[in-house]
Amino acid sequence: MSAARDVPPAERTVPALLERAAVLHGDRPLLAFGFRRWSCTESRDAVARLAGALAVAGVSPGDRVALLSSNRPELLLTWLACGWLGAIGVPLNTALRGAQLEHALASARPRLLVVEDELVSVLDGIEPVTTELTQLWVVGGGPRARGWRGLTAEPFPAESRSEAGPHAVHPGDTLSILFTSGTTGVSKGVCCPHAQLYWWGVLTAEQLGVTADDVLYTVLPLFHTNALNTVFQALLTGAELRLGTRFSASRFWAEAAGAKATVTYLLGAMVQILRRTPPSPGDTAHRVRVALAPATPAEAIEDFRARFGVELVDGYGSTETNFVLGASPRERRAGTMGRVLEGFEARVVDEGDREVAAGVPGELVLRHSEPFSFATGYFGLPEATVAAWRNLWFHTGDRVARDEDGYLRFVDRLGDAIRRRGENISSLEVEQALETHPDVESAAVVGVPSDLAEDDVLAFVVPRAGATLEPEELVRHLEPRLAAFAIPRYVELVRGLPLTESGKVRKAPLRERGVGATTWDREAAGTGS
Repeated sequence: MSAARDVPPAERTVPALLERAAVLHGDRPLLAFGFRRWSCTESRDAVARLAGALAVAGVSPGDRVALLSSNRPELLLTWLACGWLGAIGVPLNTALRGAQLEHALASARPRLLVVEDELVSVLDGIEPVTTELTQLWVVGGGPRARGWRGLTAEPFPAESRSEAGPHAVHPGDTLSILFTSGTTGVSKGVCCPHAQLYWWGVLTAEQLGVTADDVLYTVLPLFHTNALNTVFQALLTGAELRLGTRFSASRFWAEAAGAKATVTYLLGAMVQILRRTPPSPGDTAHRVRVALAPATPAEAIEDFRARFGVELVDGYGSTETNFVLGASPRERRAGTMGRVLEGFEARVVDEGDREVAAGVPGELVLRHSEPFSFATGYFGLPEATVAAWRNLWFHTGDRVARDEDGYLRFVDRLGDAIRRRGENISSLEVEQALETHPDVESAAVVGVPSDLAEDDVLAFVVPRAGATLEPEELVRHLEPRLAAFAIPRYVELVRGLPLTESGKVRKAPLRERGVGATTWDREAAGTGS
């Protein structure tokens, strides 16, 4: 086990970890963005100064500070400064617009909004929704940045002379409110305590084998746990974190090489996009040895390593939990999420929270032996919190099955499972079968109301560029790969799928769209039922 686990429980907070890194690693680089670098000592000092500026602006412990910005050091340092001060950072998805953005701000009720100059205009589409919001800081806007709805725009404090001392933060105090992606409904603000991010850093670093010699490189957005916990990995190990702006398949390996990265962070969709790029000498002209890549299809892992020389590490976690499931490359088993990591407990249960037998699908529920390693609830939503944490287990909403030897296999989101003519259908399995067709770029499968009660299966399919797809051909392709009852009745060819910023398909809009005038119907075409 890593030395990071030896941090005393009371010191598993942002102020204590910044102080610890400054003492242990001093002038070693901690954070880099472009040509700017901060050592461990400089990072602590920059955070203390920003905390001082927050205090001067009237931010007190427990207050929320909303952050609407692309990946920039100002965003990360302000988030840490909130933790130093005992305030709560609320990084917001930069893709939010209109009612979604209004909902997030109304839910979080921030005192201060820090917004990137290029994103101020998106505020024009909403009304001020909280009386607590009294100040607006604009990043990159200069002294003439425009305000919003009566709030005067203040330039982001480039340098504050007033340092704030570290607040007496408890590991269970909320460090951040992170909004769920809203793939199944209205997004909720997840209250993430300091110790939860500490454990994310410990566990992720252990699974990736991070040491002080590593350079961590992420282009994932800093409003998700995946990216935010990279700074904890660096703080705990002495590694350096280099922050990228956004993912570009054509530039990714060159940018990773320029950053001298040895560890990086991908999503399953990003892995597939990189695999589809034309081969080039840049595929291996880098130092990256390992990448965290959750939700990567099993067949892609070996191909990715052979082409790019990078080992992919899968795992399971969520905003509400932690790095709960995983397996080393030696122990990895294709088609599974791995086994439960040390210290965690996992059960697979039915609707009454009764554990089901091995091989039987049910809901995954989780807990951890360490205090405050999971989220503490949903901000301002006590009933939703009680429902999710009922019987003292966190209910993930994921439908899984456990093998006899403890490996867990993802089946579906509970809300995505389809019931057709007495049979349960995994939308994921249908999607994976569709994506084996050489002319299919991606697919999303949902259940739609059937004339015979229960559901019929509707597949939204994105063809590859330049390909011509016929629904009848897709059905023939699926026949040897799926049970007859799982083959979609309906097929809709589309140009793209609605995605969250992290690349997950938003199925709610697809269900709302349902069967339309351009939807192909297998039964009407007379090709089966």
